[in-house]
Amino acid sequence: MLRTPCPRTLLSQGYTPKHRVQVFDTSFYLTNVRQNEFIRYFVAYLVQGDNPVAYPRILYKDVSLVWRSASHTARLNGDLWIGKGDTVTEIVDGEAMLASDEATTDLPLEVQSALESLIRSVRRIPLDETVIEKVLRRGPEGRIEPYRDFTEPRRRAEAEPRNRIHGGRRIARFTRRNDPTSLRFAAGYEPDFGRGVLETEDSRSRLYGGRLRRFRILSENRRIQYLFFAGPKHVWIIPPQATTTELSSYGVRTVYVKIDEDLCLPGYEYHFVDDDGELVTQIPKGFAGEPSPVDDLRADASAWIDRMPVIREFRRKVLRWPASKT
Repeated sequence: MLRTPCPRTLLSQGYTPKHRVQVFDTSFYLTNVRQNEFIRYFVAYLVQGDNPVAYPRILYKDVSLVWRSASHTARLNGDLWIGKGDTVTEIVDGEAMLASDEATTDLPLEVQSALESLIRSVRRIPLDETVIEKVLRRGPEGRIEPYRDFTEPRRRAEAEPRNRIHGGRRIARFTRRNDPTSLRFAAGYEPDFGRGVLETEDSRSRLYGGRLRRFRILSENRRIQYLFFAGPKHVWIIPPQATTTELSSYGVRTVYVKIDEDLCLPGYEYHFVDDDGELVTQIPKGFAGEPSPVDDLRADASAWIDRMPVIREFRRKVLRWPASKT
């Protein structure tokens, strides 16, 4: 079922803005934070430039600790599922499968700290199990593809050659299979740990055992930017973004940066045996560590992450770890 949510209806039901975050020409008008059983989120109204239209959206904190803009919703096996943006075709066991490209829903790195700060001082976050389905477009059972209002701004941007970061090719890749030490960056797209640190922010994470630091860092050529997370034991990288300023009505960048997805494993990643006895994992084979003490569906991915040269360099140059610890 495809429908367009009405801001007036939401406002009349008490979903009124309490905060405003501005980035480029887009204003995010946010309610106070809410939560359901799985996520914390804001109801947001996005206004862009001189356009008088306000677009209701759901901005939520993913389990990877990144703030995202949900693309739609559907039911999977009867359960509510939040759409995770554009799709890609993956080959699994010789078969082509459609999968979500979750990084396409990542909100700009420039607003991540602002959203995090809005929930930091909240003592009690109210439970709200209904508004997500009021705001998001609902697809039929099992639909993972977003609708055209999400995909078309990306398609238009990609059609312009100058918007294709590194010519539309991956800016980082592994030259040897299942070898994290073989990570290589295209020239100019490496993080600039010397002069490129734009922003640092502190927060806390129960999953990662305490203090969690965030570092927004430019690439050497300034065309893209990275967000590094550093906890007491873990370091990992959020999918990099362009430094372009065009956002869609979902508040996400229209210009995309392609990478090898294993560059951006979070410190704890999915790794568990399902009800059918099958291993479900997003950690490269042979690199899964101990299960998380607070989430038994996730295992420590540090054995892979810490062997990547970029992580070793980040620890030395930014965290100031001695060489003996890397």
